[in-house]
Amino acid sequence: MNPPINTNSFSEVSAMANQFIAGGVVSLNRKVDPNIIFRKGKGSKIYDINGKEYIDYHAAFAPYLLGHNYSPVNDAVIEILRQEWSLIGSGTNELEIKLAKLLCGAVSSLQLIQLTNTGSEATAHAIRLARAYTNREDIILIIGGYNGWHNEVSRAVMPSLAQLGSRVSPGEYPFIPLSAGIPDNTKRRVHLINFNDMDSVDYIMKRYPVACVLIEPVMQNVGVVLPKEGYLKSLIEICDQHSAVCIFDEVKTGFRSSLGGYQQIAGVIPHLSVFGKAVANGYPMGVIGGKKEIMDLFYSPDPLKRVLISGTYNAHPVNTAAAIATLEILNNPEIYNHIDKISSVLYKGLEELFKEKGLKAVVSRNASAYCVYFSENAPHDLHDILENVDFEFDLKYRRALIEKGVYNIPIACKQGSVSYSHTLEDIYKTLEVTRQVLKEI
Repeated sequence: MNPPINTNSFSEVSAMANQFIAGGVVSLNRKVDPNIIFRKGKGSKIYDINGKEYIDYHAAFAPYLLGHNYSPVNDAVIEILRQEWSLIGSGTNELEIKLAKLLCGAVSSLQLIQLTNTGSEATAHAIRLARAYTNREDIILIIGGYNGWHNEVSRAVMPSLAQLGSRVSPGEYPFIPLSAGIPDNTKRRVHLINFNDMDSVDYIMKRYPVACVLIEPVMQNVGVVLPKEGYLKSLIEICDQHSAVCIFDEVKTGFRSSLGGYQQIAGVIPHLSVFGKAVANGYPMGVIGGKKEIMDLFYSPDPLKRVLISGTYNAHPVNTAAAIATLEILNNPEIYNHIDKISSVLYKGLEELFKEKGLKAVVSRNASAYCVYFSENAPHDLHDILENVDFEFDLKYRRALIEKGVYNIPIACKQGSVSYSHTLEDIYKTLEVTRQVLKEI
C-alpha cells in the first residue's frame, strides 16, 4: 500500500500535519527536535521516509520488548483475523480468559485482573478503586513520576527547580500541572513527594485521609531511578498501617524488568498493580489487578460501593491475541537471558567509553531499561537530576547519535530500551557510533 502523502520531505509532511492535527502530532510528547518522520520498524531497526535506518533504543516509549513487528506476535494477530474473531461487546470469551490466566500466573500479586486499552485508563481505575475501598479521597504521588494523562495524575514530570523549590523532607511539593483545565479541587487532594523519601510518606499519612500511594517502583519517565534498599517494602507496610492502598504503576517496568514485574525483583506484594506497554509488544493494552477484596468492588453487590469499569474496546480480540502471544513467548527464559546478555555488553561498553573520555557520566539500568545521566552519581530522586545532570550535553549527545543512525528520543533523561531483537552486532555498532560521537562533541 502506498503512503497517503507522496513526499520524502520531513518539512512537507509536518506542514500537512499542522493543517489537520492540533499541534501537528497526535500525542504531544512526540513533538521533538530533530523532527524525523518515521515510516516503519522491524526488529531493532526503524526507518524514516527517506529509507534511512536507525538502531532503535526508544521503542515507542518502551512497549517493544520483543522488537518492532515481531513475527510470532503479528502471526497470532493475523490468525485471529483469519478466524474472523470480532469485537462482540457481550459476555466474555476464551481469549480474555486465557490472557487473564496468563497474567495471574506471571505476577504473584494478581488475584483478579481487569483489562483496559491504555495505562492511563488503568491508573484512573486504580485510584477510583482505592477511593471506594477506603472511603477516602486524597492520594500520594511522586515528583518525577508519570502515571497517565487524567486530572489527578497530570502533574509536570520534569519541572524546573524554580517551579519545584528546594528539597523538603518531611514535606510536600506544589502540584505543577502538566495541562490546563485541571480543577483546583482536584489538585488539593493530591500530595506530591520525592521518590525514596519515607519520612514524607509518613508526614502526609498523618495529616490527610489518604486513599492510596500510586508509585512507579522504578522511576522510568525521568530515566531510570532505582528504589533504595527496603523502600518499597516500607511503603507497603506504612500503607497497611494507615489502611491505605499501595498501587504499583508497572506500565513501564512490567515484563520489561522481569516476567513477574519489578515487584518480583524487589520481593514485595503491592495491593494493586497496573501494567501496559510491553504486555502486548506494541499493541494497545492496559491491565489492572491485585487483591481480590479490592478488585471485587468492580462487581460489588452494594451499588454504593460498586466501581464502574467499562470500555467498548476493552480486550479487543486483536490486542488480546497479541498480549497472549507476547506472554507465552516471555515464558521462555531464553528471551530474558538474551536481553540481559546484550544489555550488559551495551552498559559496560558505554561506561568504558565515558571513562576513556573523562566524562562525568553514569549508566543507570533496570534490566532492559537504561539511562545515561551526565552527572557524577546515579540519582535517587528528581532533585538529584535537576541539580546535577548536564541537560544541555545530554541533548547534544542524543542528537549526534541520531545523526549517525542510533535513535534515542531527543529529550534529556529519557529511558533507553533494549529488545530481544537487538543483536550483538547492533550493540557493537552502537558503541562504535558512540565512540565517534564522543570524539566530536
